[in-house]
This record gives sequence, C-alpha cells and structure tokens, in this order.
Amino acid sequence: PELSILKTTYQDNKFLTADDRKGLEQETDSYYYQVYTLGNWGVLGDVIFTNWKVEDLSQIHDQFTNRRNGLDFGFSSDPAAVGVSHYDKMRKTIYFYKELYETGLTNDVLAERVKEMIGDERIICDSAEPKSIADYRAYGWHCHEPTKTGLRDYGFKWLQSLTTIHIDRKRCPDAWAEFTGYEYEQSKNGDIIS
Repeated sequence: PELSILKTTYQDNKFLTADDRKGLEQETDSYYYQVYTLGNWGVLGDVIFTNWKVEDLSQIHDQFTNRRNGLDFGFSSDPAAVGVSHYDKMRKTIYFYKELYETGLTNDVLAERVKEMIGDERIICDSAEPKSIADYRAYGWHCHEPTKTGLRDYGFKWLQSLTTIHIDRKRCPDAWAEFTGYEYEQSKNGDIIS
C-alpha cells in the first residue's frame, strides 16, 4: 500500500482572518509555532514538555564548556540513565548531547562506563541508593546527591522554564524518547494531576 502525506501550514488556510495570521506569525511558544504555524508534527495528550527539539549537535558539542552530568540508578527493567548536557544560563537553554541508557549494569561496570564518558567531572546521582553512591566514590567518582527535596517536581518545572531543550538526534535517542513520553496523569474525571 502507498502512503501519501500532505503537509499544510496556516498559509494554506483560506478561512483565517488577518488577525489569526498575525497571531500565528508572532507565536512565542516554540511548540505551538512549530505545529500550528509551520505545520510540523505534534504530539497527542497532555504533554509535560513542549520546549524541546531534536537536532544534530555533532558540529557544536566540542564548544560545550558548562557541562552537567546526571545519573538515575536502574538495573533490571529500569535502566541506569546517565545524561551529559551543556547549560547556557544566559539563553536559558540546555543541550543534551551524550547519554548512557542501559539495563543490567553492575556498579563496577557502570563506574567504568561513566568514567569513560565524563572522566573526573562531577556527577549528580539519584539519592535513592546511598550504598551505590559510596561505591562510586570509592571508584574515584566526584559524585554528589541532589540538595533539593521534591527533586522530580522541581526538575520538571525547571526544564519547563527553559527557552529550549536541544537533544542530539544521534547520540541521545533515549533522552528523546523520555521527553516524548512524559504526560500529565489524569484523574478518573479526566482532570490533570500534577
């Protein structure tokens, strides 16, 4: 079977008023601009993140100097996830350009893999496993636990406040999948739960 896709933009809609067109052209929300003004694909549901985009960062990642490293522990069904990013505070923009996302890694194997990724740089670890953090410190990591409580909610709000979250298309497919999949939960009545 053949598949045809017809892409249209607001310019193809003869029923829009001049004010509608002006509003779409001046849209400041990047997600709405991409979908409603430029006609790009959107996502269904009550998504948490709309300020991200996937692109090839290979030409610029050597320029990243304000690196941030994070680890979310996992083992069997939930993978260990390590993200390496660059934070541009001035532009309120973050670039995810390197990741490790894998199940079944023991502490010693994960320690070696992460050391290859980040060397002696600092890494913020999920505080759920103090014993593992002690192991990684013994392996020579400069690892720290987050200082804030309610970190997940704080982290989501902080990421939502950014102008743009750039995700490397080739090197961070799992980060891409994570950002795509985050949706607000709904109550039985269909109300959004934080």
